[in-house]
Amino acid sequence: PEPDMELIDLQPAHSDDRGVITDLIGDEGINAVTVVTFRAGAVRANHYHEHTVQWNYVMHGEVLLATQMPGGERLERVLRKGDLAVTREHERHALKGLTDAEVLILTRGPRAGSQYEDDTHRLAEPLIAP
Repeated sequence: PEPDMELIDLQPAHSDDRGVITDLIGDEGINAVTVVTFRAGAVRANHYHEHTVQWNYVMHGEVLLATQMPGGERLERVLRKGDLAVTREHERHALKGLTDAEVLILTRGPRAGSQYEDDTHRLAEPLIAP
């Protein structure tokens, strides 16, 4: 089978007449929770992290996620509201807003705040051209 990027199949933990509870992530230490907005056509990332795992949850709109492990095949997938994809250590990744969009980024590792550049390595050749 062809390799695929790591998408998480979200299942409700509880549902009743009040609504639904869905756990996005369980049993993980999270160092940062970030909201990233996209205007249609905007490209972000085109980098990788050595020590950081990043979960990407689309809250609004549509984004194109491109990923590539070192020496591996470039993969891409359109993510829509409610989709959750994870990028692992050393996994190159880039996102492009196909519409105006908001993505909730949850990270484990030194990607947060003032440490952002310490574990962010820009790609010489972008996965998605700006």
